[in-house]
Amino acid sequence: MEPYVKQNIENQVAYIEFFHPAHNSLPGNILAELAQTITNAGNNDAIKVIVLKSGGDRTFCAGASFTELININDEATGKVFFSGFANVINAMRTCPKFIIGRVQGKTVGGGVGLASATDYCMATKFASIKLSELNVGIGPFVVGPAVERKLGLSGMSQIAIDANSFYPADWAKQKGLFTQVYESTEELDEAVKTFAENLSNYNTEAMKEMKQMFWRGTEDWDTLLAERAAISGRLVLSDFTKETLKRFK
Repeated sequence: MEPYVKQNIENQVAYIEFFHPAHNSLPGNILAELAQTITNAGNNDAIKVIVLKSGGDRTFCAGASFTELININDEATGKVFFSGFANVINAMRTCPKFIIGRVQGKTVGGGVGLASATDYCMATKFASIKLSELNVGIGPFVVGPAVERKLGLSGMSQIAIDANSFYPADWAKQKGLFTQVYESTEELDEAVKTFAENLSNYNTEAMKEMKQMFWRGTEDWDTLLAERAAISGRLVLSDFTKETLKRFK
C-alpha cells in the first residue's frame, strides 16, 4: 500500500483522504500534498463543503513520521518538517469552506491537531486521542494552538502533560473536540455524508462569513506556528529525543 492523498467530489462535497501504511503517520511530502489539496478545494466553486478523512480502519492519524524525525540532523531541516503540520493547519484555518472531520480510530500527536483544526468533527467510539510528543522530548508546540482552541487550556495541558495515556472518544466529546461519537465506522460514514450534503444546501457566503467569525483571533497563526515549528526543530536534535527515537524504531 503506497501513501496517498486523494479527493473525491460527490454532491458538492469534497472528500479529502490521506493514507500512509505506517498507521497514517505523515511525512513531509504527504503533509505538503494535503495542505495544497485543501487549499485547492477551498478555491473550487464546485465544492461547498469539505470532509477530511483517512484511509484504513484502526487509526485516523499516528502523527509525525518517525522515520523522518530520526533523520533530522539540523535545526533548519527540523523547522521545515514541523512546518508541514503548520501548513496543513493554516490551510484548514484559512479555507473559506467548512471542513468536517471524520475520525474513525485512534489519533496521536499531529493527528489530534488535524482533528482540532476541523470546523466540525465526528468520530467513532474507537477514536481515542493522545498527545505523545513529550514522550520523545519535544512537545505539542505546532498543534498546541489548534488543540487548545478546541479543548481549552485545561484539556490541552492535561493530555499534553499526561503523554502516555490515550483519552477516550467520550472524553474528547465532553471537551468539545468531537460533536458526535458513533458505535461503528459505518454509522459514522452515514452520518458524515448526511450532514455534509445537508450543509451543501446552505448559503455559501453565509458559511464563509461564519467560518471567518469562528476563527477570529487566529490571524497571527502563520507567524505563531512557524515559531513553534522552530522550537520543535531545535528540540528534536536533543540527545534525549535522538535516543528515544532510536528505541521506538
